[in-house]
Parts: sequence; structure tokens; C-alpha cells
Amino acid sequence: MTTPASPTSGVQLLEVAPEFAGQRIDNFLRTQLKGVPKTLIYRILRKGEVRVNKGRIKPEYKLRAGDIVRVPPLRLAERNEPEPLAQGLLERLEAAIVYEDKALIVLNKPAGIAVHGGSGLNYGVIEAFRQLRPDAKDLELVHRLDRDTSGLLMIAKKRSMLRHLHEQLRGDGVDKRYMALVRGHWATTKKQVSAPLQKSNLRSGERMVEVDAEGKDALTLFRVLRRFGDFATLVEARPVTGRTHQIRVHAKHAGHSIAGDPKYGDDDFTREIRELGGKRLFLHAYQLIVPLPEGGELRLEAPVDDMWASTLERLGA
Repeated sequence: MTTPASPTSGVQLLEVAPEFAGQRIDNFLRTQLKGVPKTLIYRILRKGEVRVNKGRIKPEYKLRAGDIVRVPPLRLAERNEPEPLAQGLLERLEAAIVYEDKALIVLNKPAGIAVHGGSGLNYGVIEAFRQLRPDAKDLELVHRLDRDTSGLLMIAKKRSMLRHLHEQLRGDGVDKRYMALVRGHWATTKKQVSAPLQKSNLRSGERMVEVDAEGKDALTLFRVLRRFGDFATLVEARPVTGRTHQIRVHAKHAGHSIAGDPKYGDDDFTREIRELGGKRLFLHAYQLIVPLPEGGELRLEAPVDDMWASTLERLGA
């Protein structure tokens, strides 16, 4: 099947080949209608606009060899046109900007939003900002935050700024500080965790990181901010190196897993924090000090979200 040159396709009649017999209609359409957003495929199925042998069908209908599938005219994305993102998400990210100039955007990324599309996601922060700032042709992520981590995230609008910040990150010029709520009583004397980290992929394709003598050197500086008895401690973490999942794995290695961490956390601790309303990973990039290319520095702080704040309030009550 060829993709039409025009952005709108006419009615299409697709005959089901024997190898597709038994496949659900929604999965069949997803493979046949290249370039059509999944949301649009499900919408035309839900509205009954797709017919099989001239009759209406449900999205879970299983195809038979020789079925004739009628697809209504579709508004197809131009080849390089991104799928429009939900207005609510775009507004949320626009509202999350804490600093912007001609070369740089810094936002307080909400927890639960990936920084870029991939691994089953069509979009992330960078795709959203390419729609929000269509005139900025060189938008690139300067660094990354895990999907479930909130806080300060830098996006360069110019290649010169991207190069400058990458140099600063390599040379430890950027000071990034995080807050984390960890299990148990973190000793005031425990000021750093130095443990090499090794990445590995599970059979499922999921990425895990472990402390391993064969891994890359990794150093995180820690400081106690607030205690909640012996049950939990709010700590500041400053990663000196920038390894994947570094703070999460170093906290676990120190015997103090971060609340809400599905990969490296403690299930009982996470459950107790969830019961207080804390249904998120308690890791937040709250402070950033960045040297600017023309001299001087940018110092930014980002507040935690309402869920984080109210959970700590209940913990301290």
C-alpha cells in the first residue's frame, strides 16, 4: 500500500490476505495505514466508520481471509509533520518554564513525562517544545531526567549554547542538586557514595544499573535536609558524575532506597508513602547553577509539586 502524496486519502478498500486471518482489525489497520496516528485509527473504529464486508464491526473484530475492509477518507500527516500533541500537555509544559532567553529554555519538568519519545511513547518534552517553539529550528535536550523524576531540565535553542553546556557538564561546571525522600535514618556522617555503575539490559529490554567493580566510576555527594524520625530522611543529592540512574542506585547501595522507585526501591516503604498520598518517585532536580557563555551564571530553583509537598506535610505531622 502506498502513502498518498496528498495529505488527505480517499476511501480505501483493503482485501485481507490469508496471512492476516485471525488478526484483530485495530492491529491490522495499524500495520496497513502507515503514517496514520493510532488515535485516529481508534477514533474511526469507535465511530463505526470502518466497515468489513459492508457491515459495522468492533475494534476487537478478528479478520478472515478475503474480508473487504472499507477505510473512510483520512487526514494523513505530511511525511515529516509531527502528530499534534494534546493541548493540555502543551499548556502544562508551557506553564512549567522557569527561565527562557534567546538560546536556552529551562523548565520544571513534571513527574511522569518522558524527556523524549521512544520505547512505546510517541512524544516527550522535546517533541512538545518543537511544537511550542516552531521557529527554534535547533531545539535539543542538553541533558536528561528519568521519566518519573521531576525538576529542572535544560533545552538549548541554539547549537552554540548546546556545545557550551555540554562542555560545562563534562568539566563539572554545572551544579545540579536533587532532593530525594529515602527510607530510614540517613547518617549525617554519610556525605558521599562512591561506587562504580554498570548498565545491563534485561531480557524484557528494560535497562537496569548495578554497582559493579567492572562499571564506570560514579560519585554522588549527599546532605541531610530533614528527618522524619527513623522512618524516612529528606536528602540533597549532588551527582558529581552523570551516570544513568546514578542517584537512585547509589541511594539503594547506601541502604536507603528512594520512595516510589519501581526499579530500585523498597516495596514496603513505597507502599507506606503511597498510603500518605505520595504516588510518585520522590526524586526532584530542585537547583541548577550554570555558567553562561558570556560570563556570569544562571541560578535557578524549582518548587516540588503539590503531591510531594502534602506527603511530606503528612509525614511530619
